Parts: sequence; structure tokens; C-alpha cells
Amino acid sequence: MLPASSVMAVSYVERYIAAMVLSGVGDALGYKNGSWEFCNNGSAILDELKAMGGLSSINIKGWMVSDDTVMHLATAEALCEESGQSDMEKLYMKIAKKYKECMSDMTGRGPGHTCLRTIRRLNLEVNKGYQITFDPSGGGCGAAMRAMCIGLRYSDPSDLDKLIAVSVESGRMSHHHPTGYLGSLASALFTSYSIQGKPVAEWGAWLLEVVDKAREYVISQGHHVAENMQNWSYFTDHWRQYLSQRGILDGKSMPKFPDEYGVKERDLFYKTISYSGWGGASGHDAPMIAYDALLYASDNWNELCNRAMFHGGDSDSTGVIAGACYGAMHGFKGVPKGLYKNLEYRDRLEQTGKKLYSLSHGGAGCEAEDTTHNTPASRPTAQTTNSD
Repeated sequence: MLPASSVMAVSYVERYIAAMVLSGVGDALGYKNGSWEFCNNGSAILDELKAMGGLSSINIKGWMVSDDTVMHLATAEALCEESGQSDMEKLYMKIAKKYKECMSDMTGRGPGHTCLRTIRRLNLEVNKGYQITFDPSGGGCGAAMRAMCIGLRYSDPSDLDKLIAVSVESGRMSHHHPTGYLGSLASALFTSYSIQGKPVAEWGAWLLEVVDKAREYVISQGHHVAENMQNWSYFTDHWRQYLSQRGILDGKSMPKFPDEYGVKERDLFYKTISYSGWGGASGHDAPMIAYDALLYASDNWNELCNRAMFHGGDSDSTGVIAGACYGAMHGFKGVPKGLYKNLEYRDRLEQTGKKLYSLSHGGAGCEAEDTTHNTPASRPTAQTTNSD
């Protein structure tokens, strides 16, 4: 794990841009046009990658981003368009509008059943039309995979209440179940911690504290409170168990990993922490697997990909979260240019990164920062439907 001083060596604007771009890279790598997301064998994926010459040999042109990036961009562009944000209801309706619009861009991107079913229920013509009823089956990862930009917009600790509100409300537009929308909160929170330079080993313990604040927020909103409270503990129980396994429940210790923790062991572990055997497919374990990979990989991009993007589970959803956090901490350090030069929607991802930087830093112009991230020397020191 890098100390905060090393994280801060990369300019803020580069880290914002990299967070958005590498979220797309993590998504495209984990998805591989559907063939890797829906492969249940991490060893087979890594063997195929090796036969291709490894990460450094890949030109990602032609590798589609999945529904994860499409919906992440929808969230980010809504945040950028509602830049004043004095009216949170207006922001929520803008997000809902973007979600409905982006459903037209799902061909071949493996959209989740839950998102397809619930987004169409959003009603832009009525007051609070962004709200849907409680959904007992809404615990999937579809809210977690699109919330990292919320952490970029509300990266300052003083904005925590807004981060909680926006991640919860945007999350339960499709996944109105605590396991689902608390995944949105976790992805947003971890991305904000990445920008802040908070040590990664502390994130999990802080998440549990912030979840308590989110519980207070949900109660205060009075929207299906009883159902939400009845189903609240699954997320926190599983996170507490995971943090105990890694020895970091206290938020002070260094993580402990098994002596044998190769691809087969990881696939098995990801299954054990999952809801139904598909690691990363739920709101609690998508950010958990990304977090596990970040804890181990530190600033090693290849290692991060091995653990977050190439496994026998929902690898694009874990990859999109891990990629965003890595970029927010380290910029493009160690990332082969071929992985992002021809990335689909790269321009949109870069532009939203710049806008989110400007908005979160009081409108400061991006031109004041070094954005020549394509030159390493310029940097300081399948059309399938899933259950998201």
C-alpha cells in the first residue's frame, strides 16, 4: 500500500480523468464483449490472456464497455449538468432521466435484469417520480457499478452527507434494497477516499461507520422504512465478517491474506462471500472484491487486473469499481497505453472527469493542471443479460 504522500504526487485533475477512464478500462477488460464476464473460471481467463501476450499486448479497440460504463456515464453526466445542485430533487430527476435515456444503448452490453425491469418504472412526469417501491430482489450490483463518479463529485469530507444522499437515492432508483444501494454508497465512498489519499486498509472500517449514517438518512426520508430496516443487516454483517477475516476491522491493522491466494483460491473465496455463488454480482460483494484487490495490489496495475478483472464471477462490475479507485489514487501509473487509447467512450469519460474535478474543486479550471497523461514521462514521480 502506498503512503498518502505517494498518492498525492499525481495531479488531482489527472487522477479524476484516470478514475473515469480506468473505470471504463476495468469494465471492458472484465467484460471482454461478454465472454469473460460470463466465464466462471478465472484460470481459463488468465490462460487466454497469456495466449494473447498479456496485458501489455492488448489493444482494447473493439472491446465494448458494458452496461456498467453506460450507466456510470449517465450518473456522471447528470452530476455535471446539475452543477449548482441547490435543489437535490432536481438532481435526482436528472439522474433518473439519464438512466432512462441510456437504456437505448444496451445492445450487446449485457444489461442486468433488475435495471431493465426497474428503470422503466421511473416516472419523469410526477413529483418524486425517481422513487420506486421496495424490491426484495434488488440486492444486485447494478447500483454499485455506476456510483464511483459520486465519490469524485463529493470527494471532500465536508460533502459526506451529500455523498450519502446521492449514492442512496441514485442507487435505489433501480435497486431499492439495502444490499443493492449500500453497494452504491460503498463504491462512491471508496472513490472519495481514493481522492483523499486515505490509506486503503482504513476504508472498510470507515464504511461501517458511514453505513450507520446512511441508516439515519434512510429513516429520515420515510420511504419504505420498515422494509429497508428489516433487510439492513445483510450488508453490514457480511462486510464485518470480511474485515475480520482480513484482520482490519479495527481500521488500524494491515491486511492478512492466505499464504496460498492464487487464482483458484480467489475464485473459491469470491464464491464464499457472494450471495448465490457468483462473486461480485451483489451490492455487498462487488465493492468487496474490488477492495480486496486494491488491498493486495497497491500500485501494481497488472496485479489489480488479475484480482479484480480476471476472475470467475461478475468481473466487469468488480473491474469498473477497482479501476476507478486505482485511477483516483495513482493516475495512469503502469497502465499500458493500448488499454485506454482506443477505449470506447474515452472522450466522454475524460470530459466528465475534468468536469467533476472542476465542480468538486469550486470551479477551478482544469487548464491549471497537467493533463498530458498519455506520456508517462509527463507524470509526477456478448449480448447476454445478467442479474445486476
